[in-house]
Amino acid sequence: MKRIIFMGTPDFAVPVLRQLVDDGYQVVMAVTQPDRPKGRKKVLTPPPVKVEAEKLGIPVYQPEKIKDEYEYVLDQQPDLIVTAAFGQILPKALLEYPAFGCINVHASLLPELRGGAPIQYAILQGKTETGITIMYMVEKLDAGAILTQRKVPIDKEDHVGTLHDKLSETGAQLLSDTLPKLLAGELQAVEQDETKATFAPNIKRGDEKIDWTRPMIEIYNQIRGLHPWPVAFTTYKDKIMKIWWAEPIDRSFDGEPGEIVDLTEDGMVVVCGDTKAVKVTSLQPAGKKRMETGDFLRGTGSNTRCGDKLGEKNG
Repeated sequence: MKRIIFMGTPDFAVPVLRQLVDDGYQVVMAVTQPDRPKGRKKVLTPPPVKVEAEKLGIPVYQPEKIKDEYEYVLDQQPDLIVTAAFGQILPKALLEYPAFGCINVHASLLPELRGGAPIQYAILQGKTETGITIMYMVEKLDAGAILTQRKVPIDKEDHVGTLHDKLSETGAQLLSDTLPKLLAGELQAVEQDETKATFAPNIKRGDEKIDWTRPMIEIYNQIRGLHPWPVAFTTYKDKIMKIWWAEPIDRSFDGEPGEIVDLTEDGMVVVCGDTKAVKVTSLQPAGKKRMETGDFLRGTGSNTRCGDKLGEKNG
């Protein structure tokens, strides 16, 4: 039986690991990132792949930097390495060792959206479909030859959380379909078309700030493309306000970008740069927990009025 090493870290990778075990493969080790402090109390927390691997009885290895600590992985004599959102670049010595190579489960239809945030960028760019690619790993990020792909539609109300779950399950299923053919030598990998490559770099703080002069659909995509993490933000009365969720309103309003033009039982209508609007239905004022906008308007934000503007200062 082939000896497989799995490398992954967050929730996205857990169904992939579980599928390998369910399909009867010999997973001899799970390699994942070290435990990290989490939350306000900085509690040392294991990554989801470690938790799942221990449930499955798989030995766990947590190198701080795999490029400097790969010898122990080689000692396991893997025939194949499978990665999914591992979070570190593999050194050449690892890439070249397994007889069946190192393959990655990537959350986009490569060569589109190479990088660390393909799920977020699929929504931020307003795409109607994305997918999963299983490809050979090379020293260049997400640039290896493609083994298999499967498309996943993006619904208008999908956000990063829902799309993450769809892609994670699809990745596990596609790997399950791909591995028998790969191990039997029945797959022909196809090189990526470099001229069609696009990129999805990690989200930065500046990507989270809402520019109310942008068109409504771009602001709506920004809000759902950053939900539930890291969450888009604006300012209101000189303080940061996170915008957790909003609904698009596809008609014109009189008002300047960022202006509140209507207050309802469940939201506040804010004009965007193309005169269309979004109705903010869930938000988080500075120093408060997330709340429904209706509760905000009846409590902390009871002095909110039409004509107030979001995003004017301290943005």
